[in-house]
Amino acid sequence: MCLAVPGKILETTEENGSRLGRVQFGGITRLVQLDFVPEAGVGDYVIVHVGFALSKVDAEEAQRTYQLLAEIGMFDADELGADESETPSSGAL
Repeated sequence: MCLAVPGKILETTEENGSRLGRVQFGGITRLVQLDFVPEAGVGDYVIVHVGFALSKVDAEEAQRTYQLLAEIGMFDADELGADESETPSSGAL
């Protein structure tokens, strides 16, 4: 089974002709390819699968997904309310 997870874009950059973003998933951040969602910018939520943002999603839908993942034990519920001013950890989903 494949799982695509919503994350919030914290910053964007261009590298070697590709658009990249630092994306936060609760308390975890990852570098993600943004080429498939050129309309997405800082503050937007995107659905990410294997390092590629596939589409934009609204904040409410992202939060519902986080809650469902927490309920089935695939997401740390403590990370759902992580203060955005904190430096997120870097770990795997």
